[in-house]
Amino acid sequence: MTGIAPFLSPLTIAGQALPGRALLAPMSGVTDHAFRQIADRFGAGMVVSEMVAADQLAAGDEEARLRAEGAGLPRHVVQLAGCEAGAMAEGARVAEASGADMIDINMGCPAKRVTSGWSGSALMRDLDHAQGLIAAVRAAVKVPVTLKMRLGWDHASLNAPELARRAEDNGLAMVIVHGRTRMQFYKGSADWGAVRAVRAATRLPLIVNGDIDSLGKAREALALSGADGVMVGRAALGRPWLVGEIAAGLDGRGEMSPSAQAMTDSALAHYRALVEAMGPGQGVRHARKHVAAYAEEARRRGFVQDRAELVMILECPDARRVEVFLASLFASRAADPDDLAA
Repeated sequence: MTGIAPFLSPLTIAGQALPGRALLAPMSGVTDHAFRQIADRFGAGMVVSEMVAADQLAAGDEEARLRAEGAGLPRHVVQLAGCEAGAMAEGARVAEASGADMIDINMGCPAKRVTSGWSGSALMRDLDHAQGLIAAVRAAVKVPVTLKMRLGWDHASLNAPELARRAEDNGLAMVIVHGRTRMQFYKGSADWGAVRAVRAATRLPLIVNGDIDSLGKAREALALSGADGVMVGRAALGRPWLVGEIAAGLDGRGEMSPSAQAMTDSALAHYRALVEAMGPGQGVRHARKHVAAYAEEARRRGFVQDRAELVMILECPDARRVEVFLASLFASRAADPDDLAA
């Protein structure tokens, strides 16, 4: 399954040709503006904002505005979440007026804080209501609208094919399916083969999502699902270049692994952007998971690091000290692979 031929034509969404078939998933607390800019520079086919509450964006909430920021991106995609048609429509209008080139509707988030309010994947429990939200958003904006979902709420209600049909009937431009149900959360393995039922149900461009962390897995997911492209989520944390690497491989452009200097520059740029956008206090705290993830990526690639120093850095309030640490992450490789286990 890993030997499929490169694609000869680009993935096209609503008449727009994307530069690659690997897309960056929307992830709360992860796909901030700077992270998306880095992923785009490394060749991601498309990047999507963090999940944004439609009612908060419509009300002018500053945090929601930051989550939806897309200045400088060649294709600005905002993902909206909500459960009321009016709020979703108004949030979409605000996003479009702020420069969004595409709106993605979230019907896939499994988090209890989201589903308890009947947003995210909870909408898959009532497809008539879900369809009403889709129609409201589609009518509110002129830009393309897409939909991200799961296989269903649970294995007794695998209704993603029906929801995809309704999305197509309401003029949406693409569907993205995570190969798990909501009740699975992120447990077990994504079932890429189950996404093939969605492929049979719609002519829309289809993107498969879940557990895709390498070119080999991307090829396997495409072969099993019949999808047109892949979406990379959690695996991109600490390596925003991964999406572009996979996109290049799927298009037959070969390995495009970044240099140590490019990874260093990216990690530093990401950190500085977070501190500048959020302020020193909140920015340093928010960036901790990214610092830890960049450190893990450096270790995975064979670069030496001091574990004790990492623990100290993750609690360090001094942004400049953290920058010095990030600047050294991809500096020296281990002479012996066994050193990495020390």
